Amino acid sequence: MAKRIAWLSSVMPAAVTGLEERVARSIEVVEEPPAWMCLACRGAKLLCGKPRCPIIVKAQAMARQPPSFAGTEIEGSSPPGVFVGRLGYPKVSIGPMVPAQFGDTSILDTPEEWLGRPVDQIVDYRYSLVRGNSRARVEDARDPGRLLTSLQELAMASRPVDTELRLTKAPRKVLMLSEDTQPFGPSAPLERFRTQNPTVDKRIEEAHYDRDLGAADAVERLYEKGVLVTRIQKAFSIGMFGDGARRRIVPTRWSITAVDSSVSLSLLEKVKHRPTIDEYRVYSYSVYDNQYVAILLPEQWRFEWIEAWFPNTTWNQFNSTPYMIGDYEEYFGRTKYAKVGGCYYSTRLAVAEALERERKQAAAIVLRETYPGFIMPLGVWNVRESIRELMRQPFEKHETFRTAMGSALSKLRIPRQKWVRESVLISRELTQRKITSY
Repeated sequence: MAKRIAWLSSVMPAAVTGLEERVARSIEVVEEPPAWMCLACRGAKLLCGKPRCPIIVKAQAMARQPPSFAGTEIEGSSPPGVFVGRLGYPKVSIGPMVPAQFGDTSILDTPEEWLGRPVDQIVDYRYSLVRGNSRARVEDARDPGRLLTSLQELAMASRPVDTELRLTKAPRKVLMLSEDTQPFGPSAPLERFRTQNPTVDKRIEEAHYDRDLGAADAVERLYEKGVLVTRIQKAFSIGMFGDGARRRIVPTRWSITAVDSSVSLSLLEKVKHRPTIDEYRVYSYSVYDNQYVAILLPEQWRFEWIEAWFPNTTWNQFNSTPYMIGDYEEYFGRTKYAKVGGCYYSTRLAVAEALERERKQAAAIVLRETYPGFIMPLGVWNVRESIRELMRQPFEKHETFRTAMGSALSKLRIPRQKWVRESVLISRELTQRKITSY
């Protein structure tokens, strides 16, 4: 259970954070076990093995927040942004996300445009949005009240919307003393929320008002019409799609995976009717101290995603060897949630997009190594956009799986035998003879 332990000025000296005393005293520090390493280090010794302290990066982003964040009234252009929490489900926290600036703020909540930008800049984007929170039951989407209706109108907007927030108290600047916590801006209970009339995206509006259209069909239709995946996810989370009598608010975290999964399954229905590629392919791409490689095989659709987290990274802070985890599916897909989490579905989406763009079918093995320079998790969007970029790279052509595998694994640091042991599809390719070989 997280608990408040101090102000930042009491935990880390000004010489380390680079912040004025009054600023450091405005940032609340919350311990999220295990936090002993951060408390022992205090940002100076880099005991976590990272080149920079992620806690300090977040604290400095908080310090750059405008003075208006210290008050109870926030005015600015929402990107547009909405957020649905998951704590307390089925009664959840909902609300708008608003910066203290007017104009074109769309970049602040459009992850499709973030890949390759400095991590500090992405943290600034996250921390520049204040979240006003109000409680709602997930079933409220079936007969939305004034607040939920306003949030749905905001989610339909095709451009930033001038917005006014009145909060019951000043937003809390809370810094989780855990380097594996994604950056999110300050929040406070919402008293009042007003927007100018938004310019709505007609595509989303049409799907919203069709109360006979299934949620999955709405998601598929919007994707085919060119609506960004993250915009579909926002509208989905605020309960805008599906049979009117069954609509539900969906926590943002769950909506991201639901949309990635739904869109990728829709694409795969087409991909499975395409001819297979003619060669083995190897793709590679590196960003944020992550190395990605993909092997495409000239076979019917199968898919595997494996992550390897090196020591001193987010999900492997205390071991001396890389931690590997993955999952896979055969031609007919899977029925259980992938044990590796949301990144599995975002990767599957990006690979399916690339295949359908080429009007081809293939089996795909996608591997990721994460090194200590990746100082904090950025969100599932990072994997989705990284794999999209991976699949746009020029690829190597190979005549056999063994040469393709050899080339792919040579771009990674973990020895070949460990990948073979961890990967179901690699080991199967190496040990099973196909009927075509007889």
